[in-house]
Amino acid sequence: MNALLKSATIVDSKSDFHNQIVDILIENGVISKISKRISNPKNYREIKFDNLHVSQGWFDSSVSFGEPGFEERETIANGLDTAARSGFTSVALNANTNPVIDSNADIAFVLAKADKHAVNLKPIGALTKASDCKDLAELYDMQNAGAVAFYDYQKPISNPNLLKIALQYASNFDGLVLSYPQESKISGLGVMNEHINSTKLGLKGNPSLAEELQVARDLFLLEYTEGKLHIPTISTAKSVELIREAKAKKLDVTCSVAIHNLCFTDNTLQDFDTNFKVMPPLRTQKDTDALVEGLRDGTIDMVTTDHNPIDIEHKKVEFDHATYGTIGLESAFGALQNIFTTKKTVSILTKGKSRFGVEEAQISEGQKANLSLFDPDTAYSFSNKNINSTSKNSCFLGYELKGRAYGIISNNKIVIA
Repeated sequence: MNALLKSATIVDSKSDFHNQIVDILIENGVISKISKRISNPKNYREIKFDNLHVSQGWFDSSVSFGEPGFEERETIANGLDTAARSGFTSVALNANTNPVIDSNADIAFVLAKADKHAVNLKPIGALTKASDCKDLAELYDMQNAGAVAFYDYQKPISNPNLLKIALQYASNFDGLVLSYPQESKISGLGVMNEHINSTKLGLKGNPSLAEELQVARDLFLLEYTEGKLHIPTISTAKSVELIREAKAKKLDVTCSVAIHNLCFTDNTLQDFDTNFKVMPPLRTQKDTDALVEGLRDGTIDMVTTDHNPIDIEHKKVEFDHATYGTIGLESAFGALQNIFTTKKTVSILTKGKSRFGVEEAQISEGQKANLSLFDPDTAYSFSNKNINSTSKNSCFLGYELKGRAYGIISNNKIVIA
């Protein structure tokens, strides 16, 4: 693949060309030249866009595509195309399929499905067999097959001894364990945040305490085992505080936050829109402010879209009965731009790669081209026409976003939205 990017503003604080408007020549998938003006005598494909900006490729640590078992929601092929058109060059795929991804053969299957795509798919194997939270799955075999972490998607490990053993066992081969932060006996049948709005709406509440108890427990287990833990999609102010204290103690812990938990509060549920029924639930403004501050000071290591396509039959029902989840790849960049500067947004979207085995490369001559292309300034109302996913369950529908992705250059391929 050969291409010439014209008049691109580089957004990469690690690059010598940061904040400069340059041409970028790519030959055989490698950046061969960066300069103010580059001619094109070999008639390579020229890529020109209004207000073109380029950064290191973006990474999402939690996406769900459905295949195998839920292809009506999303296939791996369409999910990866959606990720590419949304500016992501790497995604970590959850194991919440049917059957669950819990063996080396399952890991090999999804990797084969993603072979030769522009987007790098990094599979997350189930932590327990069939994600039933009873017996550990084939962790070592899955890692050898290409799994980058182990996680029973949105299923809390209620047995602390099981998590203890998982952390101890995985530490033998530097495996990354994920533990969903929710104490189910406290959360019960809650479908939204337990607070004044749950009382007003007559919906069962899921208190922030349910998350915080689990986070505290998991951090105690991490300290005991000296393992390697990632806590996905935290949602409360107290969780941020607990993880900040754990990092001060030098525990090997990272965490993420879902973008919709940064953008919305439980006030948005007044109309019972099931697109806002997510796990963890949308919390209060105090929690949202703490999450944003946690990203600013580095306590929270990365954001995720927590992209989870759900078919209409499981969303267009009463709120109590609707399935949890929202898609988020297409809206991620524009939503974050409503909160942070472009430099900070790009920094957030490119963090967390090494934790999930994703190669990092600054924008410089001689490096492989792994680039996200975008316009940070275009404002628009997000609608169905902006959705590439098979499922349309986005909580950002109708909201004003700022900035859109043009596509990616990765794995010696170009994908333009």
